[in-house]
Amino acid sequence: MTRETLEHNQIPLYLVAVLLAATLGLFAPSLGHGLVALVTPAIAVLMYAMFLQIPFLDLRQGVGSKRFMAALLLANFILVPLLVWALTRGLVERPALLVGALLVLLTPCIDYVVVFTHIGKGDSRLMLAATPVLLLLQLALLPVYLGLMLGTQSEVVVEVGPFFAAFVWLIVVPMLLAVLTKALARGSAVINAWNSAWAWLPVPAMALVLFVVIGSQITSVVRDLNLLQPVIPVYLGFVLLAPLLGMLAARLFALPAPAARAVTFSAATRNSLVVLPLALALPEDVRGLAATAVILQTLVELVAQLFYVRLIPAVVWRKNR
Repeated sequence: MTRETLEHNQIPLYLVAVLLAATLGLFAPSLGHGLVALVTPAIAVLMYAMFLQIPFLDLRQGVGSKRFMAALLLANFILVPLLVWALTRGLVERPALLVGALLVLLTPCIDYVVVFTHIGKGDSRLMLAATPVLLLLQLALLPVYLGLMLGTQSEVVVEVGPFFAAFVWLIVVPMLLAVLTKALARGSAVINAWNSAWAWLPVPAMALVLFVVIGSQITSVVRDLNLLQPVIPVYLGFVLLAPLLGMLAARLFALPAPAARAVTFSAATRNSLVVLPLALALPEDVRGLAATAVILQTLVELVAQLFYVRLIPAVVWRKNR
């Protein structure tokens, strides 16, 4: 089997991972819950595998691409917040669900969006270069958005610590290890072979992330499913509409296909695994359900990504590949 064959069959592989994880989590919940300790390491391995495929000397063009950054910021910090505000108006009488949905939907992803962008034939180098900007802006703007959208419930305090911790462990550490590996590979046949072996791993590593996240969290979602029902239409609406906003922003700035796909993936991909610690730090009366609402968004989004990686390359400027 070749790497191209593996990548071509990634969707069936991911679906198998999702089904196996759901089965394990539902029928062996103690084993499934034990997978929670593997979530961060699994994402870190995925990011390392992805970073090894990226020529880091070219990353300067990402921040230097003014049209790309303008489209990315328009999509994530103007268009998407407007969409989130509209979608969540039906949750104002359910503060736990409202807080959970706002936390996760207002924060653009800074980690595995790079992987999905790469798989979906977008410009992952541009996406990676933009992650520090996305992190800093969401740290600054999330309290503002929450204050506006929560209204009288705006006492929620957002701490920046979990964001920086996630950025360090899921972006900085894997990236530095990848850069070091690539530098050492210039004079070592052994490390060159190591790099070649890791080139096979982004797809299996993504399957592993799907498995550990869904396997570890499915039981809490099923347990609270009745309480979570009002937020499900919100997440489905976001899945359908957020990519369209990314496409609109990309079209307004006349981006080429790879950059446009990167903006589209960014608009549709949220920081669910990173904001979970924020939800768990909320006041006790809203903490449990808010955290479960964040987890549900993770599950919905991961399944949606299985379709995005096929649909976005087909729809976003197909003739301009």
